[in-house]
Amino acid sequence: MTCHDYKDMMMGYLDNELTDEQRGQFAEHLAGCPECTGELAQFRKLKAITDEVTLVEPEDRLWQDYWGGVYNRIERGFGWIVFSVAAILLAIYGGFKVIEEIVKDPTIGMLLKAGLLALILGLAVLFVSVLRERVYFWSKDRYRNVRR
Repeated sequence: MTCHDYKDMMMGYLDNELTDEQRGQFAEHLAGCPECTGELAQFRKLKAITDEVTLVEPEDRLWQDYWGGVYNRIERGFGWIVFSVAAILLAIYGGFKVIEEIVKDPTIGMLLKAGLLALILGLAVLFVSVLRERVYFWSKDRYRNVRR
C-alpha cells in the first residue's frame, strides 16, 4: 500500500474505527514513515481542538423574542412561498420540455411514450390528491387560529 492509501485510514485510526488488522498495518506503516507520522500528529491536535468546541444554542427566550416579531415570521413564510413557487414552475417547465422532446423523437417507441404519459398522469393525480387532503385538514384544524 502507498502513503495515499494509509492517509485515507488516518481519521478511522483516530476515531478507533479500524479493524485490529488495519490498525496493525497502519501502526507498522507509521513506524517507517515520518511524513504520515507528522500528519497524524497534526490531525490529533486538530481533533483535540474540535472535540473541545461546543455549539452554544441561543436561549429559548431569544428565539421566542425573535419569532415573536411579525416581520420575521412574514419574511420567512414569504421566502419559502416564493422559493416553492419558483421551484414548482421550473420543474413544470423542465418537465414539459423533456416530455416535448421525447414525444417528438421518432426513435422512441410508442410503449415508452405511453408509459411516460401514464407516469405523468399518475403524478398529477397524486399531487392533486395530496393537495386536496392538505386543504381539507387545514380547513378543519381547530387550532389554526390559536395564537402561541
